[in-house]
Amino acid sequence: MSTRIRGRSEGLGSMSARRAAVPGPPQDTWSPAIAEKLYGVNSWGKGYFAVNEKGNVEIRPTKDPLRSIDLHEMIVGLSERGLDTPVLLRFTDVLSNSINEIHQAFQLAIEDEEYQNQYSCLYPIKVNQQRAVVEAIRGIGEGLGLGLEAGSKAELLAVLGLTVDQPEMLIVCNGFKDREYVETVILATKLGRNIIPVVEKFSDLELLLEFADKHHVHPQIGVRVKLSSRGAGRWKKSGGARSKFGLFVSELLEAFELLKSRGMEDCFKLLHFHVGSQICDIRAIKNAVTEFAHIYAELRQLGAGLEMIDVGGGLGVDYDGSQSASDSSMNYTVEQYAADVIYRIKSACDDADVPHPMVLSESGRAMVAYGSVLVFDVVDTATYDVSCRVEEVEATLEGESEVPQPLLDLLQAVRDLEQRDVVEVYQDAVAARDELLSLFGLGYASLKVRAAGDRLYWYLASEVLKRMQNMEEIPGPLADLPERLSDVYFCNVSVFQSLPDSWAIDQLFPICPIHRLDEPPTRRGVLADLTCDSDGMIDRFPSMRRGDKQILELHPVERNGPRYYLAAFLVGAYQETLGALHNLFGDTHAVHISVGDDGAQIDDVICGDTVSEVLSYVQINAKELSRSMRRDVERAVRAGRMTPAQAGSLVKFFDSGLDGYTYLV
Repeated sequence: MSTRIRGRSEGLGSMSARRAAVPGPPQDTWSPAIAEKLYGVNSWGKGYFAVNEKGNVEIRPTKDPLRSIDLHEMIVGLSERGLDTPVLLRFTDVLSNSINEIHQAFQLAIEDEEYQNQYSCLYPIKVNQQRAVVEAIRGIGEGLGLGLEAGSKAELLAVLGLTVDQPEMLIVCNGFKDREYVETVILATKLGRNIIPVVEKFSDLELLLEFADKHHVHPQIGVRVKLSSRGAGRWKKSGGARSKFGLFVSELLEAFELLKSRGMEDCFKLLHFHVGSQICDIRAIKNAVTEFAHIYAELRQLGAGLEMIDVGGGLGVDYDGSQSASDSSMNYTVEQYAADVIYRIKSACDDADVPHPMVLSESGRAMVAYGSVLVFDVVDTATYDVSCRVEEVEATLEGESEVPQPLLDLLQAVRDLEQRDVVEVYQDAVAARDELLSLFGLGYASLKVRAAGDRLYWYLASEVLKRMQNMEEIPGPLADLPERLSDVYFCNVSVFQSLPDSWAIDQLFPICPIHRLDEPPTRRGVLADLTCDSDGMIDRFPSMRRGDKQILELHPVERNGPRYYLAAFLVGAYQETLGALHNLFGDTHAVHISVGDDGAQIDDVICGDTVSEVLSYVQINAKELSRSMRRDVERAVRAGRMTPAQAGSLVKFFDSGLDGYTYLV
């Protein structure tokens, strides 16, 4: 049936398949603490997020409850400043805390194992290349020995430019390399930069040696090796023998012999591997590091000048809060990760009697995911609520020459709802509706009959759903009803621009209201964005009962009432970099926030794309559009189709729109 738009929604329940229809206690015992548990804030929030006594979500950038920021109050304040949602909030203190936690975990492991070297984290800028983010991380990591990783020629040039005042900062260069890329690395070495190009293919090494000879440079060289071990989770194919980058062990030995033949074995400073992003199972990390450490140890015994090993990325983020080996989670902690890496490297080195190397990791996702929150508002809702009385339906059928039997069966199912088993009634209704739709398709039922059947079916389904709220176990035939009858909340956001992984790879992101959590959420819905693409939906959410759920608990929304704000959390990694211009929705506003002595303070505001800016990305000139519109308007005035005042208003709206936000305001 066609959904109808409602200003206020109320009444539907929810459930997980074969579980209770409405999670949590009765509404009269509702509290913000129950909301915090329902949405899993205390599970995926990792101490950074909580629900306060007002029923608002707050962020604790340093995990200190006394240094918190109320997200709803922040959004209201931004709106008063003229910055409407959608808006991306970036928290510099969260970045700092995340980076320090990783560093401290490795320091603790080094101390516990009496490891005879140090650790440093590398930030791969591909994870979030926004200048403000990279500069913040560069500043945070200055005292921790943090380095930057570039995965392309463009990223290399960006990193070189951003570290002019920090020439000692380690730069690791991965990715495909052409002659220009390699020569730039060699010249940067001559400039005095602490830079290590990583050989991904044997031809990379040949180019490095060519330009090292040309410019008389004794470079630092890294090599990426393909392990037999593979990762775990969505990106497990990144590792193993079929991985995209790296040298086989046989090629690795060949590369070492080439360097040795030229008296450059001491240039071989770094050994690198990567078995995939978001590794969900700690066993994959243990296996890969063990294999990798033995390769390092034997190369050292052969005379390689290795001083550093880079264990790549892969440190996961617990997006769904389940602390499991699901694709959107991880079954280990940062401390366990660091302990396993250090222990296995130390064991292999001690067995081979070779020095412990400096350990590097590229934990970009874990460094930045928690630092950004995307807040957006709901602009409208659609529901499947139907009111129905049998007598009214029968009255609408007067004049029909013949009422098909399936419609009579639907009428009877509604009458029987109180007397018969609810599952039997619903199954009868489904069968009757299917038969009625077939008759309509063959031309044996009128449109009026079809409409009456739809009304009866949706009414009965909604009544069945209400009864399911009191069931301890949900029968299989009814399991999909909550999803089928869920509301659609239309949101002022583009999934393709701001949450591309949700659309492209079904990544789960925690999403919940940022206010009204002192009220019970009486609606159940899915989220639709502003694009005209049917894929612009979010219908999978983290669940505390299982890996995910198909509906989100929400509050009724009044069309002309106060704005209703939702937020997607843990969006700091990859989402801005991968965003697409579907329907020409551009970047959202971005606001950088920190916690000072006087509370939250706004450090920077980066306004989102205007329509003119987005049009320029697709080679459409806004000024030319404006001139064309003015000419067309003047023709309409001359022809008498518009008054000069109307013409002026249209031109004003057109030009204002070109200079405005791409989202609804």
